[in-house]
Amino acid sequence: MKVWIPHQAGRTLLGEVPPEVTVEVAEDVSRLPSDAAGVRFWVPPFLAGGDATALLRELPDLAVVQLLSAGADAWAGRVPQGVTLCDARGVHDPSTAEWVVAAILSQLRGFPALARAQARRDWAYDEVAPTDELTGKRVLIVGAGSIGTAVRDRLAPFEVSFTLVARTARPEQGVHGVEELPGLLPEADVVVLLVPLTEHTRGLVDEKFLAAMRDGALLVNAARGPVARTQALVAELRTGRISAALDVTDPEPLPADHELWTMPNVLLTPHVAGSVRGLLPRAYRLVGDQVRRFAAGGPLINTVVDGY
Repeated sequence: MKVWIPHQAGRTLLGEVPPEVTVEVAEDVSRLPSDAAGVRFWVPPFLAGGDATALLRELPDLAVVQLLSAGADAWAGRVPQGVTLCDARGVHDPSTAEWVVAAILSQLRGFPALARAQARRDWAYDEVAPTDELTGKRVLIVGAGSIGTAVRDRLAPFEVSFTLVARTARPEQGVHGVEELPGLLPEADVVVLLVPLTEHTRGLVDEKFLAAMRDGALLVNAARGPVARTQALVAELRTGRISAALDVTDPEPLPADHELWTMPNVLLTPHVAGSVRGLLPRAYRLVGDQVRRFAAGGPLINTVVDGY
């Protein structure tokens, strides 16, 4: 049984695999390591799409696609019948949650303005201070999965209050349904987006969503760019009524002449929330576990159904 992985280091990071498993490195989908026949388990390159999804048609024996990303939007609906699609839920929780906390603190404490002042060698105390603070804020987390839980746990020491929202309400867990957003948004100081990109969440953040946010609120998007309608978001940000911290955009990469780059109330990072040095070891622990499960005929975890 052949397993294709996208990193040379993955050979070691996988751990022990059964003797019948042959691991090959397929870093570039345009230069395959061997004949496609016999590949049963494939780990595409991180954030792969386009050319990588096209390779699905060339793998006649494929049984499992194991993604390294938490989101499966580029793959859901494109995997042939009979092939199991799995995502990397759990792998990105620590790093993405850290980015969310850092982004919230950076915006509330005025770090972007302070960085601009440093660049011009300006001791801009009177310009920036006093800043806002995180303590006591009301945080609305839209996406109550494992990353949402990780964000909640890391924000808890800041004495904030939380409201979690999921596609379906879970009253016994204190989780609200997405249909409750119109009543929840006006009460939130910080709104964090952590939902997967599906037909249900595409364009979730539209004119009505943004208009419902309270004056001075902060929108944090660590989900996917198309969860927010960019034109509506830019229009609302122009008013200065809200601010944003965005790790993802639509389009992505963001064109150099796009207005979001220069908005003073926007913190923008290039989809790096999950990109940390500890990512590969965590990712390949999952991959190794999945390979061993599959080889033994056991159930796989993190299977994707209906985009989730």
